[in-house]
Amino acid sequence: MTIDGFAAPPALVEHARRFHAEGGIPATPRVAATVLLLRPAGADFEVYVIRRVAAMTFGGMYAFPGGGVDRSDSQAHLDWAGPEPAEWATRLGQAPDAAQAVVCAAAREVFEEAGVLLAGPDGATVVGDVSGDDWEAARQDLEGRRVGFADLLAGRRLTLRSDLLLPWSRWITPEFEPRRFDTYFFLALLPAGQRTRDVSGEADHTMWIRPADALARAEAGELTMLPPTLVTLAQVAAAGDLAGVARTAATRDAATPVTPHLDLPEDGEPRFLLS
Repeated sequence: MTIDGFAAPPALVEHARRFHAEGGIPATPRVAATVLLLRPAGADFEVYVIRRVAAMTFGGMYAFPGGGVDRSDSQAHLDWAGPEPAEWATRLGQAPDAAQAVVCAAAREVFEEAGVLLAGPDGATVVGDVSGDDWEAARQDLEGRRVGFADLLAGRRLTLRSDLLLPWSRWITPEFEPRRFDTYFFLALLPAGQRTRDVSGEADHTMWIRPADALARAEAGELTMLPPTLVTLAQVAAAGDLAGVARTAATRDAATPVTPHLDLPEDGEPRFLLS
């Protein structure tokens, strides 16, 4: 894989050719959000990754916590700190209501899948340790859709800290795939006093790892990751340190989607291109 593309597996090439030969109709992508949780590691930093259980879509792949936008995300009426939905709309290339839903989904998913809550009593603070039994019961109720994210926060008089999420990129699954996602990638620094927990039934392994080490292990065949994950890891690693990551995030285009397209040259290997 290079910065502008990656090799196309033969099975995927055959699937794509069959899709086009049969005049397939692309599925509508489902809007989703994923979060790269980061934490300091000496002079460097680490990112939190989870391995999806084999029975799930993208099973066996290492990825970041995340998932699809839920209906409750677009119906949320909650205390909000940070950029207003209209500003998020500009950053994400969505209408304000839709942009707010994406941000809510990012915060909700990282709590559901990693036990990290990006909220606080007001717009300047963040809750501390949320690993107690009462918080775990609340997380399970949220994951089971017995309570909405806005209701969970309101019940504890908490404000969503949207300013803790830094938009990074947007990826759309190639059109020939039967299940497609329009996924927004965000970054977030692990709040002080909180810790990630392996709580999601959708993962069978979790770990903190330096982005450069994750890339090296993927290259060695030890970790399996999809191209959006690999590209994003390479991008944040290139930023140098956490301060550099934050500076880079401020200049990123998270509205224009990256949709890999398959290049089938007559005298070369099939390759997915990112531009």
